[in-house]
Amino acid sequence: MRVLKYTLILILFFDTSNFMLNAQDAEVTTVSELSLVAEPEPEEESKLPFEVSGFVDVYYGYSFTDNPLPTSFTETTNSFSLGMANLVFSKEGKVGFVADLAVGPRAEVANGFNGTTLSAIKQLYVTYSPADWVTFTLGNYGTHVGYEIIDAPGNINYSTSYMFSNGPFYHTGLKADFALSENFGAMVGLFDDTDSKVDFTPGKHVGAQVSYANESVGIYLNYIGGKDFEGDSLSSDVSGHQVDLTATFQLSEELGLGVNATSKTNAVAEGDNTGWFGAALYANYAFSELFTLGLRGEYIGDPDGEILGATDGNVLSLTASGNFHIGALTIIPEFRLDSASDEVFPDEDGKFTQSLPVFLVAAVYSF
Repeated sequence: MRVLKYTLILILFFDTSNFMLNAQDAEVTTVSELSLVAEPEPEEESKLPFEVSGFVDVYYGYSFTDNPLPTSFTETTNSFSLGMANLVFSKEGKVGFVADLAVGPRAEVANGFNGTTLSAIKQLYVTYSPADWVTFTLGNYGTHVGYEIIDAPGNINYSTSYMFSNGPFYHTGLKADFALSENFGAMVGLFDDTDSKVDFTPGKHVGAQVSYANESVGIYLNYIGGKDFEGDSLSSDVSGHQVDLTATFQLSEELGLGVNATSKTNAVAEGDNTGWFGAALYANYAFSELFTLGLRGEYIGDPDGEILGATDGNVLSLTASGNFHIGALTIIPEFRLDSASDEVFPDEDGKFTQSLPVFLVAAVYSF
């Protein structure tokens, strides 16, 4: 009997222990499952409804003859100088917009309207694409004429050319871009006064472009024309007409070439027409991801002295620019030599020289 009694007690003990262990295991599993269900899922990162980008640039320029460069954005010499602080808000799509804001000496020259809020607006426009083959743009936007642009990160050389400095910077108006085929395109536009956000001279300017582009070649034939000056009893109307050709060639992964040729005519209603012309060749070679060399050779013919101030004058400008890439920062040491047919480069003392050698180093940070 005692054996049977002890046997029953042992059986009861082990059954009770197993029940408690199973109950604990069941409880742990239940709590774990509850905790997984109760844990909130991570929220998706919120995205802005538009893109934000921009850049800042500064430079130091040294002229060996104390003559400042006569081209845009590098007018100071032997001085540390500010460039531009640029901030761009943009959205692409069927309906889009660009609000391109900038401050600094470079922005004041490029944007005009100093002393007003308009001087901080580099571009401000909206776009509408009712179909894949057409886009309408209304507002203030960069010009279609020329090879170089206002933004320092978009040029291989930091100093700008004579053609850029004397050509249009921007237009205000309405334009339509057409994709005629996979490679061919066209643009027509109706603009206010060139480089103005308000139309002061009666009448509108007309702009046009025909283009061809593929993976390695881009060719753009451009035109801008309209009345630049309203005459009176003492002077005649003056209309400007500019024809411009720009081309890019990517010859290899490392080597790229660019060409720009332009001709500007000022048509005087009662009198002789005046004008100037120019051509430039650009080359850039990427030795590595860290260093790119940029070269520019430019020739300007100025028979009426509109650019150089000397009749039948011309100038040859040669520029070599190193581009050292350190992440988003680019350091640009640059040497430039301008040689004119006449003594046209003035210094602070009022003296004139034929040659103008300049060294500068710039820092450009893009984001």
